[in-house]
Amino acid sequence: MDTSSVANNPTDPYAALNTKNAGSSTSATAGAADTQDRFLKLLVAQMQNQDPMNPMDNAQVTTQLAQIQTVTGIDTLNTSIGTLGSQFTQMQALQGVSLMGHDVSTQGNQLNMIDDKGEGGYQLSSASTATQLDVLNAAGAVVYTEQLGPQGTGMQTFNVPADQLPADTAGLTFKITATSPKQTITANTYAHDRVVAVNTNGTTLSLQLQTMGNVPYASVTAVD
Repeated sequence: MDTSSVANNPTDPYAALNTKNAGSSTSATAGAADTQDRFLKLLVAQMQNQDPMNPMDNAQVTTQLAQIQTVTGIDTLNTSIGTLGSQFTQMQALQGVSLMGHDVSTQGNQLNMIDDKGEGGYQLSSASTATQLDVLNAAGAVVYTEQLGPQGTGMQTFNVPADQLPADTAGLTFKITATSPKQTITANTYAHDRVVAVNTNGTTLSLQLQTMGNVPYASVTAVD
């Protein structure tokens, strides 16, 4: 789907989808009817040319009729599944449009600047007694450190004012170190960025983010 079709027809964004699905349904019905017609013609020809001394019994005819119904049903089911897949992609695109201008989280450790603040998030495998945030430049050197204190296991977010960071914020990343006297803690990091556009390519939907560029729609873990 070309997302421009959604923007250019705000009164009915489903119009193109309904037309496409109607065409698919008509084609599937016509294809199933053609298959049945060919089978019945072959069955009639077979019965007309059968050996009068050894005719087909009712069980054979019933079996062949059941087989054509099964084949036709599978063909229709495959078409229906394909149509549902197309509808799902269209619905994803419409949902993606609603994310325009919103901040989203994806797995990663890139520190992105949003509204003059460096933002990010993390989730701990267990509660910590001490948590440290380190911001690193493109060369891997620590340029900012902050003690975040004890933290729970839910999704946590942080922001660093721009005046606490280097003038050149390109390539900044962050690291979370969480400790507990009872166990080792793993920290999963999440990058925050702003949605500026929605892109589709066949059945694949992606979001164009302000700093990180294209990311798969499925990779979004949270929306602010």
